[in-house]
Amino acid sequence: MKIIRSLAAAILAASLAQSASAQDKSPVTIVNLVEMTGAGAIAGTNFNNGVLLAAKEINAAGGILGRPLNLVTIDTQTNAEVAKAKAKEAVAQKPYAIMGPVFSDMVLATMDETRDAGILHFIGGEATIITTRGHPSLFRTSFTQATAMPQFARYIKDRVRVGSVAVVWVQNEFGKGGRDAIVNALQAQGIKVVADLPAAPRQSDFTDIVAKIKQADPDAVFLYLNEDESPFLLRALYDQVYDGWILGETTVLGQRVIDMAGEAADGVRGHVGLTPDALQPDIRAYHNNYLREFKQKSDHNGMKGYTGLYILKAATEKAGKFDPAEVAKSMKGLSLQAKDHSGILLDVKYDDKGDLTRSSFIVRVSNGRHQFLATLPPYEGSATAPK
Repeated sequence: MKIIRSLAAAILAASLAQSASAQDKSPVTIVNLVEMTGAGAIAGTNFNNGVLLAAKEINAAGGILGRPLNLVTIDTQTNAEVAKAKAKEAVAQKPYAIMGPVFSDMVLATMDETRDAGILHFIGGEATIITTRGHPSLFRTSFTQATAMPQFARYIKDRVRVGSVAVVWVQNEFGKGGRDAIVNALQAQGIKVVADLPAAPRQSDFTDIVAKIKQADPDAVFLYLNEDESPFLLRALYDQVYDGWILGETTVLGQRVIDMAGEAADGVRGHVGLTPDALQPDIRAYHNNYLREFKQKSDHNGMKGYTGLYILKAATEKAGKFDPAEVAKSMKGLSLQAKDHSGILLDVKYDDKGDLTRSSFIVRVSNGRHQFLATLPPYEGSATAPK
């Protein structure tokens, strides 16, 4: 009898706990740990805006599992030491999840704090090294370089049909990782790298680099810089009349870069994982809502933040509770269809390391916006860093 009474009491306690949990309407804290100032301000502000827009929509629709989201923004100042200190500050608020940073150097400076605290961490950084560090609750909102570069290198060989390339890259973790990935990917396609040219973060004078490019006489130049440097290199290539192909990855095709470079951006061709100019209805709706909310066009970073929060929502709903460890488990191998999940925008699938794959696009800049040339299917190769 005692056993039966004890069992009944346990069942009643569990039922009451479940009922209390179901009635919990307290706000869920999400921290945006992003680059609001410094070299990453363009990327970080867009990412932050994307998360804010998603949170506004999610709250208007009833929140996540019935609970509203409370967003807090903390500025890393695009400084690794500051970012680490700010990560400690963010963790002290006991958030459910941290969104950002965007720059890979800032991610590497903050991820130990979120790993040790067991906090879900959705980042915008693309450096391949990030998801090799063994953080079980860290997830990308964009491609890793190890998947993006082979996709674009194949397109360069098959469609652009060049035999030689000069590579210009920014000297930070993002740039170093991208440089290694594209050089390996180009060489795997039989394309010769005839100039390997590093640039300093926030560099604005590219006269010497363009002179070296022209001396090497490549069929194409591949740019892998942040938003702060890219428009200045495009202007220098235009002013010094480089007449080869100008190619790049997502950052050189960002709207702020295009606006700053003006006519110098026309004709640039590249690979983008996310673009607000895509013609899909959900993406057009996102584009219009972002423009209405912030009085400016989004770039890919805005879409990273926006889709990242919606992915967190879907994973939480799959887990059925606000349990970071359970949600992290639900993210492993998670496959989401845009038609079934508002805000996802494009079908996406995660692997067991936190890397994602989805369709992507080849675009050309024309009259200040993206003109679509091709849609690439989700990458099916290994996301391991090239040797």
